[in-house]
Amino acid sequence: MAINNLAIENGLFTVTMLLYFAAMILYFIFFAMQRERPASIAAILQTVGFALHTAALIIRGIGAGRLPMTNQYEFATSFAWGLCLVCLIFVHRYQFRVLGTFATPVIFLIIGYAAMQSKDVRELMPALRSGWLGFHVSTAIIAYGAFGVSFAVSMIFLLRERMKDNDFLKKHVPQKEKLDMISYRAVSLGLLFLSFTIVTGAIWAERAWGTYWSWDPKETWSLVTWIIYAVYLHLRLRRGWKDRSAAIFAVIGFICVIFTYIGVNTFLPGVHSYK
Repeated sequence: MAINNLAIENGLFTVTMLLYFAAMILYFIFFAMQRERPASIAAILQTVGFALHTAALIIRGIGAGRLPMTNQYEFATSFAWGLCLVCLIFVHRYQFRVLGTFATPVIFLIIGYAAMQSKDVRELMPALRSGWLGFHVSTAIIAYGAFGVSFAVSMIFLLRERMKDNDFLKKHVPQKEKLDMISYRAVSLGLLFLSFTIVTGAIWAERAWGTYWSWDPKETWSLVTWIIYAVYLHLRLRRGWKDRSAAIFAVIGFICVIFTYIGVNTFLPGVHSYK
């Protein structure tokens, strides 16, 4: 990767982190002090941060001559990008700025994790040199982003139960029924894309290693995550499972997502481990 490209990417990445951090602080002020102005500024900073984040990923991809999705740093920063994308979509769709208060800390923690990883650009191993790379990893990024949004909405739901109604909450925090519906839609989106991730991964694995499924730790925990969210949707659709129990289930599901990404790479290395 050209030195100039790496320097530009590093600069954009650093500014992106600072913008996400500033947005997070302003969202906290908005929620804690119940003032409108900080949320407006936070939304602008998050959007600008997302734009610069996108530019940083594009520049890294150009410099590396491939999609920037093949090592621990690249997937972590892409994970944060996907979560920010889905967050912005849901904030705009539902006029729901409080979501930013709970989503931006997760975005910042994930991009902060990326900052601690090596940014070296390495040659792809032969098994990764496939057109399936883009399909497989990009669907995982959107799935994880959607699950992150469902986690944030579920945390709002659980906190909403303990807060007394006032004009601020009535204006900015939807009623529990709507929060439950938003979380359900985020989970549905995430499960759809996680299904694509598993299917494209199986096709890719068969072409690369001659088998669709090898029970690698990453494969196994991806399946566990899929089952958790599939059970969530089954209980909701078949048994009308909603509200607090569903919110807790969504939180547990996202903990499993984080373990699938970070925990498996750290404690259960396999052919899918990122370095």
